[in-house]
Amino acid sequence: MDHRRISELMTRDVVSVRIDTPFKEIARTLMEHNVSAVPVLDAVGRPAGVVSEADLLRKAADRSDLSGRTPLPHLEAWEQARAEGRDAGEIMSAPALCAHPEWTVVEAARLMDVQNIKRLPVVDEADRLLGIVSRADLLRVFLRRDAAIREEITRDVLGATLGLAPSDVTVEVGEGQVFLRGTVDDSGMIPVLVRLCTSVDGVVSVSERLRYRAERTGPVRAGHGATA
Repeated sequence: MDHRRISELMTRDVVSVRIDTPFKEIARTLMEHNVSAVPVLDAVGRPAGVVSEADLLRKAADRSDLSGRTPLPHLEAWEQARAEGRDAGEIMSAPALCAHPEWTVVEAARLMDVQNIKRLPVVDEADRLLGIVSRADLLRVFLRRDAAIREEITRDVLGATLGLAPSDVTVEVGEGQVFLRGTVDDSGMIPVLVRLCTSVDGVVSVSERLRYRAERTGPVRAGHGATA
């Protein structure tokens, strides 16, 4: 079972700016390309940081409101310095947190979640920019066809990983929701099977109505479920 790689999901034609790109040119670049942030590259094409609409808006928020209706926000010293910045190097959020093309969707999603960021520049082994991946890109795994999800679970989870025959467990998938029905060798295999299915890219939830062979003739257990 392989999660989708960042190389499959990233945008390769990346809009970027240089460290010495002036404020107004950054704003113009964001508007012309309809993007909310761009990587800031150093002289050899390595991401030094990221500059976003929020970084640019910090300058506007720092201006006095002559009407007196909106008080000036309190800015820390580093925020004040960036609000007064004139070019990308002075405005950007740094250092740039980056991903590598061989990373899985799970690795990138965890880093975005922990760091509370919306995008990651993707770099090669020399830290040169290859592409960029966003939260929206990662969500594309949930657009996988149900048939592809079912095939992966049947082939990789049931067959290759757990050694189950297709006649042991049937798999139904609808809108990313997986339902398992059948018989496995022992009770300990059931939570393992559910967990493995939940980890398949594109799965929204897993529910099951499974028996284990020791109770094949007994009443059907209550099913369990898991949600991605």
